[in-house]
Amino acid sequence: MRAMQYERFGGPEVLREADVPDPVAGAGESLVVVEAAGVNFGDIKQIAGEHTEGPYAPEGPLPRIPGMEVVGRTPDGRRALGYVAQGGYAAKTVVADRDLVALPDGVSAGEALALLVQGLTAWHLLRSVARIRPGESVVVHAAAGGTGSLAVQLAREFGAGRIIATASSDEKRAFALELGADVAIDGDPEGYRERVLDANHGHPVDIILDAIGGPVLDSALDALGYLGRLVTYGASSRQPAAPLAPGRLAVDSITVAGFWLIPLIARKGAGGPALEELLDLVARRRLRPLVGAAYDLGHARDAQEDLLARRTKGKLILLP
Repeated sequence: MRAMQYERFGGPEVLREADVPDPVAGAGESLVVVEAAGVNFGDIKQIAGEHTEGPYAPEGPLPRIPGMEVVGRTPDGRRALGYVAQGGYAAKTVVADRDLVALPDGVSAGEALALLVQGLTAWHLLRSVARIRPGESVVVHAAAGGTGSLAVQLAREFGAGRIIATASSDEKRAFALELGADVAIDGDPEGYRERVLDANHGHPVDIILDAIGGPVLDSALDALGYLGRLVTYGASSRQPAAPLAPGRLAVDSITVAGFWLIPLIARKGAGGPALEELLDLVARRRLRPLVGAAYDLGHARDAQEDLLARRTKGKLILLP
């Protein structure tokens, strides 16, 4: 079968197209004929050799086939979305049954793939970690991104009272407003607290979802109200945050929590009520995943290079 694989660690340039044997499903697994595969930063980290331990770590010797997300059909004809630790950049792959969920009619491959990592992350940030309650105010950092754009919409779906989006440009802020944010502001750490309080009618906020880290995270703490929750799930700024003094949290009973989806999938599987709810919302057009460019499988290197260079918008997919 057709696949993209890497024989050594490195950047996207190490990916090569190859003809490899078809995978064989074992007990509790299903063979999936791949319609489309998702492209993630996690794939790039795998081929760079950055993950040798933990849930991202692939198994077996080189060469390996990267790719964690697929949409395709099982031998019994089901069209399904599935998570794999590796092997998605191929014409066929094997998916554990607990990591496979049937797709409703009307949900495209790109929409489904946008939900598996980014959508589930947004769902768990709000439901499992921040434990959003109706009427609460929510700030979403990087609101025009894959996870942020879904978090804005889900916050509205889950009953948020006021949604404040942060983004780095006028175009991105306008997009966040289209998605349902009440107000969109610059997320720069300088003057952050004043802009957030002004956007929330002068009041501190209940929930902040942060994928930026560094000085932004430090500034965000000052904008939280009593029993406020900040959930960190990334550090795209690549800058260290200031040391966190426990007394700073205790004054207003603030919670700072972290979240990473992949260990949760490793424990409980990708399938389940959260992913089913997300797919149902898309099928009913209450949730709008941002779908980007589609590349032929043989151009996976181009897709990864475009992602690294921030030339893309929305979920990138590969078509075998």
